[in-house]
Amino acid sequence: MNKRPAKKKKNMPIMAVTYLFVAVFLGMMGYICHYSVTHRQELINNSYNGRQQMLTAKNIRGTVYAGGGEILAQTLTDEDGKETRSYPYGNLFSHAVGYATHGRAGVEALGNYYLIHSNAPLSEKAANDISGVKYPGDDVHTTLDVKLQEVADRALGIYKGAILVSETSTGKILAMVSKPDYDPNQIEEIWDDLVEDKESGILLNRATQGLYPPGSTFKIVTALEYMRENPDTYPSYSFQCAGSFVDGADRINCYHGQNHGSVDFSRSFAKSCNSSFANMGVKLDKSKFQDTLGDLLFNQELPLDINYNKSRIDVKEDSPNGDMMQIAIGQGTTGMTPIHLNMITNAIANNGTLMKPYIIDYVENSTGTVMKQFSPSSYKKIISEEEAEALTGLMQGVVEEGTASKLKGLSYTAAGKTGSAEYNLVKGDSHAWFTGFAPVEDPKISVTVIIEGAGSGGDFAVPIAKRIFDAYFEE
Repeated sequence: MNKRPAKKKKNMPIMAVTYLFVAVFLGMMGYICHYSVTHRQELINNSYNGRQQMLTAKNIRGTVYAGGGEILAQTLTDEDGKETRSYPYGNLFSHAVGYATHGRAGVEALGNYYLIHSNAPLSEKAANDISGVKYPGDDVHTTLDVKLQEVADRALGIYKGAILVSETSTGKILAMVSKPDYDPNQIEEIWDDLVEDKESGILLNRATQGLYPPGSTFKIVTALEYMRENPDTYPSYSFQCAGSFVDGADRINCYHGQNHGSVDFSRSFAKSCNSSFANMGVKLDKSKFQDTLGDLLFNQELPLDINYNKSRIDVKEDSPNGDMMQIAIGQGTTGMTPIHLNMITNAIANNGTLMKPYIIDYVENSTGTVMKQFSPSSYKKIISEEEAEALTGLMQGVVEEGTASKLKGLSYTAAGKTGSAEYNLVKGDSHAWFTGFAPVEDPKISVTVIIEGAGSGGDFAVPIAKRIFDAYFEE
């Protein structure tokens, strides 16, 4: 009689361990099920998932359309049933639309889940089964504007670089150009050459993955920080520019050594005075600057579905004045992507609210029924409305009396910031930048331009932006 309780005591640890393992197993099963539902696109798109082959075996890859209904990518089938992916515009959308052979890129990667699935009506599928024909995959309609893409592509010409055009109020990507480019129709033939080409980085989408010194376009960030730290006194800021700023052994020169004379805060920004901004840079509170950089998503993930690189900047509590002088003018080790700069520009134009950029508008099946609609979505307010208004005023000054004067006196108003970002020790070697929006009173689009090795942003990037603005407002 006394042995039974002892036996129960011996079994209790075993039962506890058993229950623990059962609970862990059930938890793992629940997590796997939940992950499969919430990450089904990632699982399907994984190159190791054999279900992709099953889907492509029974479904014809869907068509990719521009915002105006133009075909950007489609699958053609010959008499022998051989399928070929065709890109009617050739090089024009090479990075934006991408390719679907040897892996995927661009919209072909982003929309792959929809393109290889078919939501055709059962009656159509039944008819196709009888005929021995594959089901039609769903079609992806993008936000891309063919006219703006063509204008941007021609404007960039033979230069290496990138152009981004987006709708300020929604985050829609209207044009995305990256050069050098390639013809996705020839991807099979040229793939080995593209992969082996280590010099041009032709497969790199410079608009989202290119990390460049932002140069004077970064003065938008420096100006914001200076205003935050000196809300009452920044309007009375004054600096005497003699063409350079010296702090100990460190020296910053204005572009081409230009002497700007006496400049206030607005004129420092409009004339892009390096000396004045270096002077501001050494006075910034590094801890507060780090907070502002965090607000603007530097060194952080961006709310983007497209492949991109994080913009990087290194501000520490012990950063020496020499580094802060370089950082204040967008030089040193700072690296920024064009799309990140475009997002910040959009936020300024949108009263401080950052909209999530997107390039797929909606997905429809073979009968034209919309299966998935992508709507504008705000990320968060990264600057206040008052700060956005102040920055807009500064950027409008750049057009009215500064380095972007080629946008002055047109049928529309514009605001922006130029940049000439030095990238090596050879004097005069600089990337040309511009970022801005129009019209000022009711912003419609933002344009960001980077031209590698061209020189002055005012001389090279602004005219390109003007051609894009002109095309948009003429339309």
